[in-house]
Amino acid sequence: MSVAIAVVVVSYQSAATLDACLQRLRAARDVTQIRVVDNASDDGSLGIVQRHALADTRVRFIANPDNPGFATACNQGARDSDAPWLAFVNPDLMVEPETLAALRGLGRPLGACVLGVEQVDEQGRADAAVRRRDPDFAAMLRNPSAGMRLALEAGPEALQTVPALSGALLLMPRTLFEHIDGWDAGYRLHAEDLDLCRRARAAGATVAIANGLRVLHVRGVSSRSRPFFVEWHKHRGLWRYFRKFEAPRRGRAVRAAVWCAIWAHAVLQLPRLVLR
Repeated sequence: MSVAIAVVVVSYQSAATLDACLQRLRAARDVTQIRVVDNASDDGSLGIVQRHALADTRVRFIANPDNPGFATACNQGARDSDAPWLAFVNPDLMVEPETLAALRGLGRPLGACVLGVEQVDEQGRADAAVRRRDPDFAAMLRNPSAGMRLALEAGPEALQTVPALSGALLLMPRTLFEHIDGWDAGYRLHAEDLDLCRRARAAGATVAIANGLRVLHVRGVSSRSRPFFVEWHKHRGLWRYFRKFEAPRRGRAVRAAVWCAIWAHAVLQLPRLVLR
């Protein structure tokens, strides 16, 4: 298999970090294609992408007239490229020159795999949400807040197998992406990474994080101005995930209880959002 990597960046109101993100991706080893899919930004993001596209033929952009959601845009970018490896990278994430190539090197012996890396903020603090377990809906019925905690601790392994990863940076072979039919476009924002990892595991793929690789993640640049929108779609996405994977095995009473638990947790977030 060729070592070439196509990178897909989905942008929405990401002008604050997009230029630096693209500069780093253009300097990254073995990146042969960069596809930026913009979901109707009005903050100058498109102008930034246009400058990079004029300077580097590897960069192409798709300007959506509206915002169809993260999963849909990821699929658009992936299908506008043809490199054998696909990396999905948030526009507020800063990769080092060797990060993606090193991650691909870990993935090649595995075959079908979805891989991620450690993510840290500007102070070097690790993001606890990078390694994730599947949602525990039984725990959610006992305590909605406890059931929503998905973070797992880092293990001692260089390549730690986990149930799911943050969608801020994911790398996978195109063959796996096509086998599982890409991202589920029914999600608008949040939980689509849990869904993709679960379907990848069901297809026999390894889902793992390279604990020795790390990137800077300037979190939430495009969502800080829309906290209610983000929380709505986070909980809506979790309900879709439950309906897709768990509900068919549950009775009507359990399904109703889970719906109540998910939206009870959403209501509990309102004071925090108002204060923000």
